[in-house]
Amino acid sequence: MKSTKIVIVGGVAGGATAAARARRLDEQAEIVIFERGEHISFANCGLPYYIGGTIKKRDNLLVTTAEDFTNRYRIDIRSSCEVLSIHRTEKKVEFKNLLTGTTDTESYDKLILSPGAEPIRPPLPGIDSKQIFNLRNIPDTDRIKEYVDQKKPDRAVIVGGGFIGLEMVENLATKGIETIIIEKMNQVMAPLDYEMASLIHEHLWMKQVDCKLDSAVSSFKEAADKIVVTTDRGEEIECDLVILSIGVRPENTLARESGLEIGKSGGIKVDSSMKTSDPDIYAVGDAVEVMDYITQRPVVMPLAGPANKQGRIAADNALGRKTLFPGTLGTSIVKIFDLSVASTGASEKVLKSANTPYEVSYTHAASNATYYPGAVMLAFKLIFSPGSGRILGAQIVGEKGVDKRIDVIATAIRGNMTVFDLEELELAYAPPYSSAKDPVNIAGYVGANILKGDMNILNWDELENIDQNRYRLIDLREDIELKLTGTINEAIHIPLDTLRDRLSELDKDIHYLTFCAVGLRAYIAHRILVQNGFKSTNMSGGYITWTGFQETPE
Repeated sequence: MKSTKIVIVGGVAGGATAAARARRLDEQAEIVIFERGEHISFANCGLPYYIGGTIKKRDNLLVTTAEDFTNRYRIDIRSSCEVLSIHRTEKKVEFKNLLTGTTDTESYDKLILSPGAEPIRPPLPGIDSKQIFNLRNIPDTDRIKEYVDQKKPDRAVIVGGGFIGLEMVENLATKGIETIIIEKMNQVMAPLDYEMASLIHEHLWMKQVDCKLDSAVSSFKEAADKIVVTTDRGEEIECDLVILSIGVRPENTLARESGLEIGKSGGIKVDSSMKTSDPDIYAVGDAVEVMDYITQRPVVMPLAGPANKQGRIAADNALGRKTLFPGTLGTSIVKIFDLSVASTGASEKVLKSANTPYEVSYTHAASNATYYPGAVMLAFKLIFSPGSGRILGAQIVGEKGVDKRIDVIATAIRGNMTVFDLEELELAYAPPYSSAKDPVNIAGYVGANILKGDMNILNWDELENIDQNRYRLIDLREDIELKLTGTINEAIHIPLDTLRDRLSELDKDIHYLTFCAVGLRAYIAHRILVQNGFKSTNMSGGYITWTGFQETPE
């Protein structure tokens, strides 16, 4: 029986994983990888940390070398070779050796495309300056690191507040470089909802990072040894280098020119088996359009985790196994100075655009037992279905313990779990790691209370629209808390422990909005009020949530 010949275009997460999986499934298969760059597999996500010095050795960025990969898997690796075209009828690819300039063809039985994504580099005046960098691969990293180490810049501008941009902010700042972010949106970290991103804005401000939101770059201009960045607001910022982190777009040229179907998002259209519109061609990674697990809408999700899974699935199906990709949750996490910022599933803004009903709860719970040193608060936004309580998404911001909580929620979503299930989860507890009621449990309790009708909630963005004649705020915190932080509008101040004794001061024709620091005391007050015949609503997440989501100081 003739062995299957698999040709893979592109290495790194998707392509290299597909090759390794194919070899494990079929020892006799002929496997060829074409990689345009020098490196078959490297740690994209580690590049900023090498520039900043956290990762000391460049070789640590190499997941494997072509030589090691060949020795282990007996795969024909063609580094520095670019595939120029696909001849689908003949089932051949034409490629060019970038070192010699020669061209040739290679036949295939099954073709797997893993071309990745290319950085967006808009045609702005002055963008070809040698002081402007993208960060996508190891050669890019080498150029930035060499410039930073030799030129020792004082100030850098980061254009774009996504994952790479924010990681570069931290890593340049650790080298003593003043950093400025220019972001076209009104927030950094587009996957987050605005109020959660605003916690990052506050942290960046505290770290003396100038974050210019609602600003777009209009031009660049070299001035002596500096470069001047001009924004659409007319502001001119002089700096020593610029990192473009505007985003990426799928590298779909090869697929498009060969007649493969391209999705509306710009990604190569594939089905759940990662098969393209050609039954003998698969595509994986940053270049493909897949389904969002929650909304079932097509999306492009340039993340390493999904790319690895897709590579494995494509290899399975190319060799006759039936494996399906169920869609992506977009689970992600990023370190920004002292903060960890994570999300999974659908955001509130995505659900609004999809006209999907949802409920939201905000909780603030400690990362570990508060009596054990080092406990810090986690800001936790949970999004769930109003009827079943099915978990739709979550966003968490905090200094530690964020990663394990977001992973629990991601797992819960894939298991079609509800807020009621979160209440019952038995999670590992010891004082250094958590509390007997983990932040995940607490988020579940609050969500369940909302659905059971034990708590009516008002979210932070609804407060400004209330009728002051019908609603009255009650601040349940202690005197010292108000002296330190102030209160909201002209709230009545009744410390929780005195509320029962002061019910006679309240009017049953008024609807009371209870709040405290994080929500627990306000919930208790709400239960006291409604059981004594008063109308009451609890402000979700409390005063900390409301103040944290106000505009960042200038």
